[in-house]
Amino acid sequence: MSEAKVAEKKPGAGLEDVVAGESSICYIDGLKGVLRYRGYPIQELAERATFEEVVYLLWNGELPKRAELEQFRRSLAEAGRVPEPVYDALRALPKDIHPMAALRTAISVAGHHDPDAEAGPRDPQAARRSAARLQAWVVGIVAAWDRIRRGKEPLAPRPGLSLAAQYFYQTNGTPASDGAVRVFDQCLTLHADHELNASTFTARVIAATLSDVYSSVVGAIGALKGPLHGGANTDVMKMLLEIDAQGKGPAGAKAWVEGALAAKRKISGFGHRVYRAPDPRATKLKELSALTAKDSGEPRWYELSLAVEKAFHELKNLPANVDFFSASAYYALGISPDMYTPIFAISRMSGWVAHVLEQYANNRLIRPRADYLGPDERHVEPLETRG
Repeated sequence: MSEAKVAEKKPGAGLEDVVAGESSICYIDGLKGVLRYRGYPIQELAERATFEEVVYLLWNGELPKRAELEQFRRSLAEAGRVPEPVYDALRALPKDIHPMAALRTAISVAGHHDPDAEAGPRDPQAARRSAARLQAWVVGIVAAWDRIRRGKEPLAPRPGLSLAAQYFYQTNGTPASDGAVRVFDQCLTLHADHELNASTFTARVIAATLSDVYSSVVGAIGALKGPLHGGANTDVMKMLLEIDAQGKGPAGAKAWVEGALAAKRKISGFGHRVYRAPDPRATKLKELSALTAKDSGEPRWYELSLAVEKAFHELKNLPANVDFFSASAYYALGISPDMYTPIFAISRMSGWVAHVLEQYANNRLIRPRADYLGPDERHVEPLETRG
């Protein structure tokens, strides 16, 4: 292609298919339905590695050896309880605000209590210490907000628990079953990274200015809060609850979908901006939703999900995406639907931080150009002659 033709080529709306940088973290082939972290297929990582191993992989490029994993877990444990001023900030917030707004505020406050925050952009070791604090603290912050808004006090982390188990304990005050923890651990892995999505790109743009990792992550949280990025699985669960309220069970799913499509309602959980083949995360989450339905003894949400999936496929020929079956899986685990997006942030924190660390290591300020569509050159007329 000639230089002239390259110059004339216009990016798609929303920068679709535009390559905005290089990364060694995440590979996606949307035509074949492939997702890999650092070369490892997402299905293998979910089944054979813990979330902590995946976080280590994202941050370091290799899966940890046993001694490395033990040291990494210690670094997460040493982060300890969320600083008390962060809890004070959460207590001061209105209890009915969006949970992502609470998380945004709390992470910003947490940055003031990390002694390594300002050094991180130029000191790799300081950045990694901040990374460990962020990954540990985000679990405690999300759990604390769920308790505070219900009039309960935050709980300190319990020694020896994984991040997945820690979330359930710090939310409910009691340990979750091994089965629930394993399912949730796999869900965290499946959501950990997805290349230059809106929130990750936001984090990299901020990091490229050599701002601190907390600023980068706060920006990412703001992007994830938007309903066109995070929150789709919450909408899926609302849909399932609405269909269930009709009292017809799975048999009423197709009629509901037909009515929603006729009314031009947006139905979340189907299709994807990148994937043309089935989303590999969705395939695994379907298995996990079935497992939670069996373990909880409450199969109706999974069965209703299957009916909606079948109806949507027949009517629109679109496959389910990552958000669809995560909704029923989380609900079976006892998680409130409005907490789904903060849980997404717990998982995606690992990917955000990985991209921030990668940006710091080989930085260049991200400064794209815009295709100007305004008027040609004009000149200012005196006010009295403008009519």
